[in-house]
Amino acid sequence: MTKILDTLINSLSGVKIITEPSHVAKLSQDYHTFSPVLIPKLQGKVGDVVVRPSNEKEVIKVALACVEYQIPITVRGAGTGNYGQCVPLHGGVILDMSQMQGIPWVKPGVARVEAGVKLAAIDKKAREIGWEIRMAPSTYRTATIAGFIAGGSGGIGSIQYGLLGDRGNILALRVVTLEDQPRVMELRGEDVSKVTHAWGMNGIITEVEIPLSPAYPWAEVIVTFNDFMAAGRFGQALGNGDGMIKKLIAVFAAPIPEYFHPLQDYIPQGSHSVLLMLAEPSLELLPGLVQQYGGEITYKKPVAEKSLNLGEFTWNHTTLHARSIDNSITYLQSMFPPDPNLELVEHMYHYFGDEVMMHLEFFRVNGRVIPGALQLVRYTTEERLNEIIRYHEAKGVSIANPHTYIIEDGGRKVIDPEQLKFKEMVDPYGLMNPGKSKVLEFKK
Repeated sequence: MTKILDTLINSLSGVKIITEPSHVAKLSQDYHTFSPVLIPKLQGKVGDVVVRPSNEKEVIKVALACVEYQIPITVRGAGTGNYGQCVPLHGGVILDMSQMQGIPWVKPGVARVEAGVKLAAIDKKAREIGWEIRMAPSTYRTATIAGFIAGGSGGIGSIQYGLLGDRGNILALRVVTLEDQPRVMELRGEDVSKVTHAWGMNGIITEVEIPLSPAYPWAEVIVTFNDFMAAGRFGQALGNGDGMIKKLIAVFAAPIPEYFHPLQDYIPQGSHSVLLMLAEPSLELLPGLVQQYGGEITYKKPVAEKSLNLGEFTWNHTTLHARSIDNSITYLQSMFPPDPNLELVEHMYHYFGDEVMMHLEFFRVNGRVIPGALQLVRYTTEERLNEIIRYHEAKGVSIANPHTYIIEDGGRKVIDPEQLKFKEMVDPYGLMNPGKSKVLEFKK
């Protein structure tokens, strides 16, 4: 393998290559360490070399070389994923796309960007003409757009615009194939689903076209409650308030807010909290709704003032904050069924108590506001974790299992047949991120 790698490296003259072992090992990792189940399974899984293309021509050059020498290739952005999506199971080339940061153009309502552009950079550019990105993970400042599309599903903004894979949230993708003669394909409209959330197994994304939304001045608000279900029902009522423009509704059961050290002055110990991002014109309507559910506004900052950046305490940043204090904590990813009374949420909250601490993120699915959850779990054993998952599923809660690196065992369950057909066409040798799919391994 060493001789083949040397030949590959020599064939990539002019392309930035990293071979220093500790650097390669670092760029072979992501945040799968949130899962005590994945840590031993992915231990020691590293690439042989990191290649950092600066443009599409260099990507094509790398693709051609990997096909010629039959070397696996694993694409990565910023490595902010949580399931080992960019951890190479079979060594080979780590294709680090973070240097491709061009923004060809931004127009009213739409932007065209290269794969490695950070979401925050897109937002900054779009705001120059009064627009902004629709949604982003809590890793907004570091995550790349193609990494989000290949591995993410939603985030801050999903309460307004649904999930990332919903029709209309991605307009086009430019993809390089791993055929004997690599092609550049432009996928538009419904065809983008052939590549989205495929963990980099279905081609190398080089450019992305996304819709933008009108840029609002966002205010950040913390509301506290003595009763968790009052906090949850307040969040749902706000989500259903179609006239109020919001970007974030995150609900936390005690003791989760105790892990948010910078917020301690605003969240009384033992209370439950809701973190919000609301458009400033909607703020006037908030106090009445808060009062209706027995809450108290303890923090409110308009966009013009320096804020705490509440988004970085929500979604999976919540898990990050908790683990910085207690690294035995892990998490689940759940989607509760539509329920105006949140009865199933209430049942799970009482049934598991502090073993599974409730963290809700409200988002829109098929036009309805749904309580998703990233519950914090006090981990004891893998067997107990699986019991918790099975109990949720038996009660009708959909679990996107974050404790597996197999795509079908996570949120997908079954890979879309159209994605499989596309995979067979664009990666006939199975070189892209091999080992991450049961059905693809079976076909070998």
